[in-house]
Amino acid sequence: MAETKYIFVTGGVSSSLGKGIIAASLAKLLQARGFRTTIQKLDPYINVDPGTLNPYEHGECYVTEDGAETDLDLGHYERFLNVNTSQANNVTTGRIYQSVIEKERRGEFLGKTVQVVPHITNEIKDRIQILGKKKEYDIVITEIGGTVGDIESLPYIEAVRQLKWELGDENALIIHLTLVPFLSAAGELKTKPTQHSVKTLMESGLKADILVCRTEHELSDDIRRKLAIFCNVRQEAVIQSIDAPTIYDVPNLMLKEGLDTVTLKKLDLPDETTPNLEQWNKFLDRHKNPRAEVRIGLIGKYVELQDSYKSILEAFIHAGAENEVKVNIESIHSEFINENTIKNKISHLDGILVAPGFGERGIEGKIDAVQFARENGLPFLGICLGMQMAVIEFARNVLKLKGANSTEMDDTTKHPVIDIMEEQKNITHMGGTMRLGAWDCHLSDKSIIHDVYGTADIKERHRHRYEYNNKYKEQLDKAGLRSTGINPDTGLVEVVELQDHPWFVGVQYHPEYKSTVASPHPLFVAFVKAAHEYSKNKA
Repeated sequence: MAETKYIFVTGGVSSSLGKGIIAASLAKLLQARGFRTTIQKLDPYINVDPGTLNPYEHGECYVTEDGAETDLDLGHYERFLNVNTSQANNVTTGRIYQSVIEKERRGEFLGKTVQVVPHITNEIKDRIQILGKKKEYDIVITEIGGTVGDIESLPYIEAVRQLKWELGDENALIIHLTLVPFLSAAGELKTKPTQHSVKTLMESGLKADILVCRTEHELSDDIRRKLAIFCNVRQEAVIQSIDAPTIYDVPNLMLKEGLDTVTLKKLDLPDETTPNLEQWNKFLDRHKNPRAEVRIGLIGKYVELQDSYKSILEAFIHAGAENEVKVNIESIHSEFINENTIKNKISHLDGILVAPGFGERGIEGKIDAVQFARENGLPFLGICLGMQMAVIEFARNVLKLKGANSTEMDDTTKHPVIDIMEEQKNITHMGGTMRLGAWDCHLSDKSIIHDVYGTADIKERHRHRYEYNNKYKEQLDKAGLRSTGINPDTGLVEVVELQDHPWFVGVQYHPEYKSTVASPHPLFVAFVKAAHEYSKNKA
């Protein structure tokens, strides 16, 4: 194809309608037809990236292969498409303004008055087209965060208006996602919120080419016709997005509605093939028809908001389907775990995952959970901070190093088994001390982790500041907590595992970021398998 086509996904009426899932589902259908497709997210908040946001604010921070801290929607994109994203796939208002201000300071605008139009909008347009200009993609889908009418979204909407005019109607289209609510008192679906949302979009100079309507009830032909007439779209471009049992059903629902067909028609692209969803539907079949069940405890301190651990939860879905096992997740707040409550909260489980996080809140509960798993032969997976808690627990209770801790929690500890690297100690900017993105790891022979991957050398994504302290490595190894994964360049420990235990692994990296429908992460697959074996033996 000579020219990249652009699709813009906007939202109205309400937030959290699922723009990311619709964008990912459409991308999946287009990819399954043979089009090279990618997705990017434009976020209107002023943070430079989500790296400094509390998980309660915006869910998890997703990390790409190149070390970008991004919006969690990029996780959906990768899980659906099985294609890596990058820094170019997530842009925030903070990053846009930062770039424009730096250019102004360097004198690149030659003394001109710097304004939202054209300078901010030009920067947005440049960021939108970065992926398209690489000539690697036939179609770039751009999701615009927030809802139409928000003050902070206006520069993005204006940039899209300009870009659509510059590219031409056959090279760009607007998909507008809205809510069609059901009023139980009236016993009917209401189209007025959608009409007002489309009107707001038009006031900004944009016309919706396709309407995707979130609804709890089927849209009748009469409602579709009404929406088409009042929102100025063709009736076949009124797409129903009804509530689904799982997000992985949405591509098939969009296929049934013909979203991909009307998209190709409007972009003047050939509609000669049908999407090949064979592998996708095999996954769905295994996911929906498990042969067994396991119960796994997710031990964390942000469990009130499930999006805080979105990638972990999705990785369990992928691994469960691979094992033909339904994984029931029991979220357990680590602050409420202590020696009096632990047996009641954990003893009935088939495995526990101690989750990543930052700060000292809930730490002792995580350590107690690790101790229970270690002493009772319960399958254990520790991720990032969870791995560090395993090291601290072992140092305290097996090596008897009283007060062993991480300097993140106690900077006066006599036994800093987890510590910040020396070269990071003078860095003060938030995020500056983080080890981010994909790093190499060499795995030891005859280890659980080597069996899991089936290879000696791997590359996994990181997001952390504190490290395993190699000063204690010999002691820990000798006592039975083996270091079986090492970064070959720095010598830093990436993986620990326990000898004489059915399945006990802690990893410094984040395996959940790389789990997709097409490639379930082997570490989660092995952990779920171990939990299933434990469940069968217990029964």
